[in-house]
Amino acid sequence: MPAGGPTVNLRPVPNERVVIVGAGPCGLACARELDTATDSRPEFDVQVLEAADRPGGLAASVVDPAGFTWDRGGHVVFSHYGEFDRLLTETMGADIVRHDRSSYVHVGGEWVPYPLQNNLHRLPPAMAEAAIVGLVEAQCAARPSVTHTSQTHTVPTNAAQTGADEVDFGTWLAGMFGPGIVDHFMRPYNEKVWAQPVSAMSSQWMAERVATVDWRQALRSLATRRDDVAWGPNNLFAFPSSGGTGEIYRRASLPLEHRITYGVEVVEINATARTIALSTGEVIGYDHLVSTGPLDRLVGLITDIPADIAASAGALVRNSVTVVGIGYEAPLSDERSWLYFPDPDVPFYRATNFAKYAAANVPGGDTDRYCSWMTEIASSPWRPLAATDDAELGAQVDRAIRSIGLVAADAPIASVHVEHLPYGYPVPTLGRDAALAMIQPWLMDHAILSRGRFGAWRYELGNMDHAVKMGVDAARLIADQTPEQAWSL
Repeated sequence: MPAGGPTVNLRPVPNERVVIVGAGPCGLACARELDTATDSRPEFDVQVLEAADRPGGLAASVVDPAGFTWDRGGHVVFSHYGEFDRLLTETMGADIVRHDRSSYVHVGGEWVPYPLQNNLHRLPPAMAEAAIVGLVEAQCAARPSVTHTSQTHTVPTNAAQTGADEVDFGTWLAGMFGPGIVDHFMRPYNEKVWAQPVSAMSSQWMAERVATVDWRQALRSLATRRDDVAWGPNNLFAFPSSGGTGEIYRRASLPLEHRITYGVEVVEINATARTIALSTGEVIGYDHLVSTGPLDRLVGLITDIPADIAASAGALVRNSVTVVGIGYEAPLSDERSWLYFPDPDVPFYRATNFAKYAAANVPGGDTDRYCSWMTEIASSPWRPLAATDDAELGAQVDRAIRSIGLVAADAPIASVHVEHLPYGYPVPTLGRDAALAMIQPWLMDHAILSRGRFGAWRYELGNMDHAVKMGVDAARLIADQTPEQAWSL
């Protein structure tokens, strides 16, 4: 199938009705692109429907009663696309703080610079030996294999495949890194963050998400004991100087206030009649629908969707994420950005040094008095939360933060913020792509574009810049049939 997916007749006429569901990064970017008519582009009747009382979606932020600002997960601002760069410049101007990434993995009682596989010399000696031996043996025994999203990887000759070139993630990890790195970090961390077994996941999604390392490079780093920390697109990142990540989208929404209706949910869609029933009891029509909410929910709302298409949505797997942020009455002293935790005894998979991102994330911007740590815990039916009581979750996180040494043992707690996100990450399972290949073409044939992190249901397009780009591309496809650049099947 060509890039951008199936061909769809979206040729506009003046004042065509475009309904956008969701005022997050994707929905706002789409509305911004369609909001201004040009000589070559007709004016559109654009409506944005948002179930929450504020914009931002998963990129929204909140200020708790004690005055601490929290995001809905560990967001950082970096970009692959000029469209996102322009949105950031136009909305935030100079109100941005820029950082060099300082990220570590806590394993074997040591802090290893990220990515761990590039810095094996920081591991305890026995663990480092097992890691390098396993890496050499795995890569020397492996054969060249498939190309995954612009990267060529290797897999062992007995790699399990469920379709053309679809190697399960666990097999890929074993063939790329060997048992030392896999057992001490890759498997426990990935199963902790995805809340799924690695054997159930595809390896097609990784690209820039998982750092690969040649055993020769790893051996040189081990011998010279030289840190290698520059890998990845987010080694330099930005963050709003106040208001958290959500400030970007709060500002982006202001010129669109006349387009956005908050506190309204879509309860039913008729794709043939092109009508939407709302929680208010109103039924509205559309010529084009851009849905940025979860794809599985969208499928469930469409009354006239074929049974086989509806059934495909059952193959879409997600995890849930619980954000536990703890503000301490203790000075900000840690200079690191965020930290990874494969250890099963630590409840969270990641901790973000949120006061380091921006001083305004603590009350009064007073980092001489306050610090704040924002942690994330993934869960699913396969990996349920260790506690369902928010107070107990907060206590577990606090105990771990203190035992790891992120704050002093006697640091007073100033605030505890707990937020449960039912949709955390779309999981790239082995059955995902087949399901998307069933669902997305049918939707597009009915003038429905499902885009954004959970609209596309592709984790490899799950960053904010991807969401913004998908929104802009959807608008351009609707307006003048310009092929999409970010999204494809």
